[in-house]
Amino acid sequence: MKKFLLSAVSLAVLTGSAIAADLPTRKEPAYIPPPPPMWTGFYGGLNVGGGWDAGNGNGNAWNLLGQNGGVTNNLSGGVIGGGQVGYNYQIGGAGLGGLGSGFLIGAETDFQGTSLGNPTPQSNYFFGNGWGPRASTSLNWFGTVRGRVGILAMPTLLIYGTGGFVYGNVSRVGGVLGWANNGSNTQTGWTAGGGVEWMFLPNWSTKVEYLYSDISGGNSNTWGGNWGTNINNVNNHTRWNTVRAGLNYHFNWGAAPIVAKY
Repeated sequence: MKKFLLSAVSLAVLTGSAIAADLPTRKEPAYIPPPPPMWTGFYGGLNVGGGWDAGNGNGNAWNLLGQNGGVTNNLSGGVIGGGQVGYNYQIGGAGLGGLGSGFLIGAETDFQGTSLGNPTPQSNYFFGNGWGPRASTSLNWFGTVRGRVGILAMPTLLIYGTGGFVYGNVSRVGGVLGWANNGSNTQTGWTAGGGVEWMFLPNWSTKVEYLYSDISGGNSNTWGGNWGTNINNVNNHTRWNTVRAGLNYHFNWGAAPIVAKY
């Protein structure tokens, strides 16, 4: 009887083990952490475009405060081109109550060479009647340091506004009192605009951007040496519009690797 019971128990154990071995095993599903936002990180690129005059001031040096009235350096259209570097930080993701796919804040600096200038004598600084000395003007180069704020209308499409500091080198040749009117100077001021940027491939984006820029001289008004014809007169403005297309590469340094968890 004992042998029979032991045989029955052994058979039951062996049968249960075989059935358990045939049952499918259950593992935790693979865990893949969400990828970091595609826009966050440093980027750099190149751009090319065109510019045209936005001067709307008085070209006559004898306006307002006489010799110290200042002038507007009018520019003709030309080509611009250069490079940019910057940093983006993406906030939020899909959804946001119908506001798109997130927000973006960032900063960008760029440097541009230009052919903007007026080779033909443009302004009659001492007379407003078409006779008298004149001068030609050119914007040799300029750069900007700007903030950017935008909304991601789609995960790969950014619409943004931008604004900040601009500086540029302005030259004048000819005109009255050559010692005060000739030469070049780096003027400073402000710039603002906006654009659209599209991430058409991972790490690659293209953009179209508009900027309005206004720079002026740095010297304070004095009757002694800073005449309105002087390129560094505080009231001597240079204003222009630009539209440019650009290509950026996004480095995405520090992105977390995707690791499956079992």
